[in-house]
Amino acid sequence: MEYMSARDAAGLWGISQRRVSILCAENRIEGVSRVGNMWLIPTVAQKPIDGRSLRYIKEKSMVVKPFIKWAGGKGQLLSEIRKTYPPNLGDSITKYAEPFVGGGAVLFDVLSNYPGITQVYISDINAELINTYTMIRDNCVDLIQRLQTLKAEYMESAEQKEYYYQKRNEFNHLKVNGDIAENLEKAALFIFLNKTCFNGLYRVNRKGGFNVPMGSYKNPTICDEDNLKKISQLLKKVTIVCGDYKESADFIDENTFVYFDPPYRPLTETASFTSYTEDGFSDDKQAELARYVKALTDKGAKVVLSNSDPKNTNEHDDFFDELYASFNINRISATRMINSNAASRGKISELLIANY
Repeated sequence: MEYMSARDAAGLWGISQRRVSILCAENRIEGVSRVGNMWLIPTVAQKPIDGRSLRYIKEKSMVVKPFIKWAGGKGQLLSEIRKTYPPNLGDSITKYAEPFVGGGAVLFDVLSNYPGITQVYISDINAELINTYTMIRDNCVDLIQRLQTLKAEYMESAEQKEYYYQKRNEFNHLKVNGDIAENLEKAALFIFLNKTCFNGLYRVNRKGGFNVPMGSYKNPTICDEDNLKKISQLLKKVTIVCGDYKESADFIDENTFVYFDPPYRPLTETASFTSYTEDGFSDDKQAELARYVKALTDKGAKVVLSNSDPKNTNEHDDFFDELYASFNINRISATRMINSNAASRGKISELLIANY
């Protein structure tokens, strides 16, 4: 058998000599041997597949982002939240649950990067949000077609403001009076309004009507076709439920990683934001959630929970420190992105609470 040096292989394969030496040391080249400090490589050896490139291609092809902007969305905190993922996620932990799914930044991160997760459960009490998730999963092609029409009509309209409020009225009518046959149109309008309203905010009045004014965007991304198709594929194995977080109890067991992102406890009396849905989330409900988390802990589930840090405004407020005294509480830096008052946007501390 004829052999070549690492330098010869580097020239033949179009990679560095150092990289060839690493491949030899990792026994990734068939028939390689070493004499002193020299690697001898069979001239018939094939260049190994570069795992680094494969990882890059996979990561690039699986980049998925939330299809809406959502108050409290976790896109900016993903790097910190990832640090709390259980180390055996996707191995012995094969199930994932997110009962306050919102924009789904953590959901899509888990679905994209942990193929070992075979069962997934998401829920929210916002019926329009859950309907949209369902339509993306089950009727993505028609949804994209409708969004493309809405985009064309909006961008070509000489009276965009009038068009926006017309669609807002249509959405509110369907929200109150629409039936199952209108679910696709509701989902399309839900995304359209999110992309064109002020700050991407979802807010309803006491009657349940969406009441956010139009935003100022020159070219809003009303239809991100590629992203929606990727999301649709990822959601195929996901159970989607419109309901209270406690309905997840039957799904969650010792093989489950659970991420909770409930409505945050307001930092001030005037900061209360209870308009994701028609219901608020009081301190009593925060305490009720903590009891539920402890029950899941007794089941053996791995749980991570996000919330606001009361110490941003009152260093003596130990509400969550006491509520989750037996858990690991981490304070991380976050940026408040959605606020009607620009002066109130900026760096604050948030909590990541884990039961392990």
